[in-house]
Amino acid sequence: MTDSSGVGELKRSLGMRDVALYFVTSAVNLQWVATAAAAGASSLVVWVIGALAMFLPISVCVVFLSSRYPDQGGLYVWSKRAFGPFAGFMTGWTYWTSNLPYFPGLMYFAAGNLLFVAGTAAVGSANGLAGAPLYFMAVALLGLAVGTYVNVLGLGVGKWLNNAGAYARTLATLLLIVLGVAAWWRFGSATRIDRSTLAPHLGLDDVIFWSTIAFAYTGPESASFMGGEIENPRRTVPRALGIAAPLIAALYILGTLSVLVAIPQSATSPMYGVMEAIARTSSRLDCRWLVPVAAVLVAFTCLGGLGAWLGSVARIPFVAGLDSYLPKAFGRLHPRHGSPANALVTQAVIAGLFAVLGQAGTSVKGAYDVLISMMVIAIMLPFLFLFASAIRLSGRPPEPGELRIPGGRFTIVAMALVGLATTAGSIGLATLPQPGDAQWAWSLVKIVGGSIVMVGAGAVVYALGRRRAARARARSAPAVS
Repeated sequence: MTDSSGVGELKRSLGMRDVALYFVTSAVNLQWVATAAAAGASSLVVWVIGALAMFLPISVCVVFLSSRYPDQGGLYVWSKRAFGPFAGFMTGWTYWTSNLPYFPGLMYFAAGNLLFVAGTAAVGSANGLAGAPLYFMAVALLGLAVGTYVNVLGLGVGKWLNNAGAYARTLATLLLIVLGVAAWWRFGSATRIDRSTLAPHLGLDDVIFWSTIAFAYTGPESASFMGGEIENPRRTVPRALGIAAPLIAALYILGTLSVLVAIPQSATSPMYGVMEAIARTSSRLDCRWLVPVAAVLVAFTCLGGLGAWLGSVARIPFVAGLDSYLPKAFGRLHPRHGSPANALVTQAVIAGLFAVLGQAGTSVKGAYDVLISMMVIAIMLPFLFLFASAIRLSGRPPEPGELRIPGGRFTIVAMALVGLATTAGSIGLATLPQPGDAQWAWSLVKIVGGSIVMVGAGAVVYALGRRRAARARARSAPAVS
């Protein structure tokens, strides 16, 4: 039975398969495969280290917290329970704002790969749009519009974009892996892979890259924001994560290896590496028709990921709006679809502004690097609260029906401490501009200044919300005679 608003029929619309596919869509991005391949063979080892230092701690803490507190709101609710309303609000705020530069950065990656629809291995000759900022901004804005629209229709509809994105991501990665195997079998590896090249390096450009790997493994926490729309979230979220986790790690490692086998590391680009590998191998194997197919698949994985993240993080201001810290409009649901439409539209508009401002005064690559650095800093801040909340809340009595973590509190605290160290280090590394950036000072101003503005704006919004709530309480209080 549904109510007149239509909200009832969208409740609990996400089953085990949907959540598992959501994890794959939100946690795996070929964008980071290209970035890793550009760093060389040592990135294969860094992927493994990242899985142990970030992905495993997040997964353990999320399974524990989502099982004990399956409320819709996730990180926001957990931090609020552990440290109070201000910590909860800032956790939700920084997590939400971190995605605002991420969305246009993701669509920049999609725009670059769409250039390969022409079927050539050379981006520069494929299309004059390769260095055209207006083209990249237009694709970013169009992607935001599409992702927002399907999510306004509700998760019952939006999940199909998420699921399609997961399938496209899997197909694109499998194609990349198959071509990598074929390239190795026919021509040998284009990149030397041995003990010396696999050893992680400590150069500035290498360690900056590590923060991106740490970010690449985030995502398991995002499904918790949709707890109210997941069937039996206390059981579904841990099981779905258990299904998705091996696939996530395999896609990252095998995808990176395939790029390195197909093209030399020195010729790999963080923005175009995946399609460069597919295009070069397809050309050598005389199957160039695969290039435009792969380009569309890679672009669609970005659109699916955009839709998945838009839908989940829009629930953060939705929940925060109910606590009166944000304007009440954020808490209003669409009268027909039951989705947080105002929050969805607002974040799409702000993300569009990031696309424009990030591009100001720099090249397409410079804008891309700035958006990625701002995203990494902002997304890591709420993970400080996540891991700290896991430590604190694990000391409280268990809730009826919660899933027991092997090793109990010892495992939770140990994993949280590892995650805290990884998160803090990643924040420090992400503040550094990319080596070789001719406009490094301007980039540093954008990265640090933008991050400070995002965090400071949250504190201001919280203070105004508290003042507004205090005034409302004062007006409603009975007069004393």
